[in-house]
Amino acid sequence: MQSSEPLLKITDVCKEFPVKKQTLYAVSDVSLTLERGESLGLVGESGCGKSTLAKMVAGSLPITSGSITLDGVDYTKLPKREFRQFRRNIQMVFQDPLSSFSPRMRIGKYLCEPRVNYDHVPVETAMDEANELLEKVGLPAEFTDRYPHELSGGQLQRVAIARAIAIDPKLLICDEATGALDVSIQNQIAKILVDLVEERNIGCLFIGHDLAFVRSVTQKTAIMYLGRVVEYLSSETLEQECAHPYTKALLGSILDVYCDQEEEIAAMSGEPVSPVGKQEGCPFAKRCPNCTTLCKSSIPKLEPVNAYHKLACFNPM
Repeated sequence: MQSSEPLLKITDVCKEFPVKKQTLYAVSDVSLTLERGESLGLVGESGCGKSTLAKMVAGSLPITSGSITLDGVDYTKLPKREFRQFRRNIQMVFQDPLSSFSPRMRIGKYLCEPRVNYDHVPVETAMDEANELLEKVGLPAEFTDRYPHELSGGQLQRVAIARAIAIDPKLLICDEATGALDVSIQNQIAKILVDLVEERNIGCLFIGHDLAFVRSVTQKTAIMYLGRVVEYLSSETLEQECAHPYTKALLGSILDVYCDQEEEIAAMSGEPVSPVGKQEGCPFAKRCPNCTTLCKSSIPKLEPVNAYHKLACFNPM
């Protein structure tokens, strides 16, 4: 019987770093859920805390406070030995796949490692599975004999995805997994990820800068700004229902091939506030056209608008 609990549950997670005599608040009070067979997009500009949150979910960076549970288990509190075995349930695909490959290791050995290390299967069995994994991501089986430098960026990213799913994880984290690829290759990789999530009934946390692309491959989208989630809603209705000024600004930055070529592109004014030191008001206040005195003195909480929409804003658009 399948649990009614969400696959991934992030509750009031914070991450702080000491900076000399001050504190850098990288992630503040983030709460999100992800269901089985679902993809959640995480969008925001550079430095907003997306990758920091991803590393905490992956278990490679300890949380300062809050909790993260996967399939009902709060793995942030597990002893090291237990966590090492548990972390097989969470696999990550990075933006630059070449950096995660050893130049002296053939692709076949790279794909065999997870099964041999975690499940202690014979190398011959693991190699047969590696051939099947390559075919599943659209690559010929003979690629097992090649070295990383003999593959293109798109092919390497497919291999990275194949390795990530080799041990049947429950959660896949894609941190800008298509950001460095050509548009046509991006769509191919995205289709592979969407099909795998649906076929294997796993969860996928998809992180990116391109709001238009992210919402096209996910069911839900969370918008982050300066370490906080400011809006959380259905990807399908994002354009019609979004109400946060920052989300509106991100939508306005999407270029349409049919747009008016003479129309001036609207840009946000002002500079982001520093994440160092305690925030006194809304982090977007200095760049927001709807800013009021309340915005400068209080931080809005992420509150439900309806069953599929949450918003952190005193003056939505």
